[in-house]
Amino acid sequence: MTDLYFSAALPELLLAFSGLALLMLGVFMGPNSTRLVSWLAVAVLLVASVLVLTPEASRTTAFSGLFVADPFASFAKVLAFLATAATIVMGLEFNRREGFDRFEYPVLMIFAALGMSMMVSANDLMSLYMGLELQSLSLYVLAAFRRDSVKATEAGLKYFVLGALSSGLYLYGASLIYGFSGTTNFETLAASMIDQAGAVPLGAMFGIVFVSAALAFKISAAPFHMWTPDVYEGAPTPVTAFFAAAPKVAAIALFARVLVEPFGPLAKDWQQIIVFIAIASMLIGAFAAIAQTNIKRLMAYSSIGHIGYALVGLSAGDETGVRGVLVYMAIYLAMNLTAFAAILCMKREGKMVETISDLAGLARTQPLVAAALAIAMFSMAGIPPLAGFFGKLYVFLAAVSAGLYALAVIGVLASVVSAYYYLRIVKIMYFDAPVGVGFDRGLDAGPAAVLGVGAAFTLLFFAWPAPLVGAASVAAAALFGG
Repeated sequence: MTDLYFSAALPELLLAFSGLALLMLGVFMGPNSTRLVSWLAVAVLLVASVLVLTPEASRTTAFSGLFVADPFASFAKVLAFLATAATIVMGLEFNRREGFDRFEYPVLMIFAALGMSMMVSANDLMSLYMGLELQSLSLYVLAAFRRDSVKATEAGLKYFVLGALSSGLYLYGASLIYGFSGTTNFETLAASMIDQAGAVPLGAMFGIVFVSAALAFKISAAPFHMWTPDVYEGAPTPVTAFFAAAPKVAAIALFARVLVEPFGPLAKDWQQIIVFIAIASMLIGAFAAIAQTNIKRLMAYSSIGHIGYALVGLSAGDETGVRGVLVYMAIYLAMNLTAFAAILCMKREGKMVETISDLAGLARTQPLVAAALAIAMFSMAGIPPLAGFFGKLYVFLAAVSAGLYALAVIGVLASVVSAYYYLRIVKIMYFDAPVGVGFDRGLDAGPAAVLGVGAAFTLLFFAWPAPLVGAASVAAAALFGG
């Protein structure tokens, strides 16, 4: 049985021991170890992805039911690990140029990935909390990693304070659920929460509301999104790219597992909560981004809107909806990393450009970067045949099949509104006259590689969507016991 435990959690064990080993390596080698530690961290994440894809069985529980390894967790883990590896590569030259290339940076990324992995494999409210906090503590430090920047320090402090509030909400909700059900294990919660009269105890429903609010904070869904624009703007750009990618995928997968496995029979009860959060996120993401002048703040509101679209699929509460969520998040990952890689490539006289109006003339100086960013923007707007269109199609079809017609219509209208600020960026890049000196022509290798791969995936997804859709179908079926 012990061997089975270790094999089920092999990727997590690899990340934990590798993180400690890389930390010691950095300590003994000193400041010059950053590049070596970074590439070793990337290698560890890639090996962990391979280990995740070779499970012992379709579903394995370990550690007295606290941990589960199944295709659903594997799908989310691979996306999170690859996104983490990509953001480490994207940040190598930026961190060196800005003067904070320290070996602790990739080590924190490793521990954040470990927390994400534990989150999506949690089979108990307590093990879920441990993974959630391990990820969150790493992210708090990363947000404030640039210690000489007032904005970064402010971002880290805001994230920490509101994150502590979120943790308190979660623990209070979990205590209510435990108090009214007598268990925190996902496999026994659903049956134990329904009393003899076939009704859900009111206190337990309050617990679900508090837990949902805490998890909505982690995915920056409205109305729990208040930290997102300030943290995205204040954190270093590679850290912002990381925040917008890997933790989002892990948190939305965790949200799906929490709602479907222990509370699946109560779908009609929690569906109202998810519908409200989805509508609020889509509308705030669509309208609040219009007035933004900083591209990182715009991407923050964009991510809020995209989480709303993903929650449209989750609100369906069935296998089709979860499949749509997984497909959407995979596509969102590619679009988002492409956009942030383009932002990292935009420099004038060695300095980063973050104001939207400063993008004027990018197509003349760096046509490939402008083309890749345009592909990402068109895809985020949901214009066919780019990948973003198919992502939205899957979640909207899931909502329609579940009878949530109003939600699907609101999603389409919000998508139309959001197209304004995405297309505005394309218009500024290609048609506005440049102001001042042109963009630097040289590209850093890391962002350029991510830019090329992400843009190619986004552009050519329609030609061969079967592998991703098939993997998402298997993962969704596993969540529903298939």
